[in-house]
Amino acid sequence: MERKIRVIIAKAGLDGHDRGAKVIAAAFRDSGIEVIYLGLRQTPEMIVEAALQEDADAIGISILSGAHMTVFKKILEVMKTKNLDNVLLFGGGIIPKEDISKLKKLGVGELFTPGTPTTDTVEYVKKWVNEHRTLEV
Repeated sequence: MERKIRVIIAKAGLDGHDRGAKVIAAAFRDSGIEVIYLGLRQTPEMIVEAALQEDADAIGISILSGAHMTVFKKILEVMKTKNLDNVLLFGGGIIPKEDISKLKKLGVGELFTPGTPTTDTVEYVKKWVNEHRTLEV
């Protein structure tokens, strides 16, 4: 039996608005994806450690604080030190278009802005994981 896709959903830093994160977590859960919701005020180190501990396929960051450039860069740095090359980092929230292209160049996956149907996010993660998941021995 194939292992379910596992996704970490978290809010990094002092951003206290978690409604979008809860909505997307529910959408993933309803589509059959296993969700580990870390909640508010997580550090990049806590997020990456949870991904390691939970054997996550993807990390989703919801960010509305304007600190997206700093937060995503730091998470990518921590992921590299922990050799999480096979884990997708994606996100959503209030992120200007010009910053989306910069973040993608750094290695962040898709970034979803307000109004994106949750099904688009779910399908993106499923497709990415199915294309990148290594065969388990």
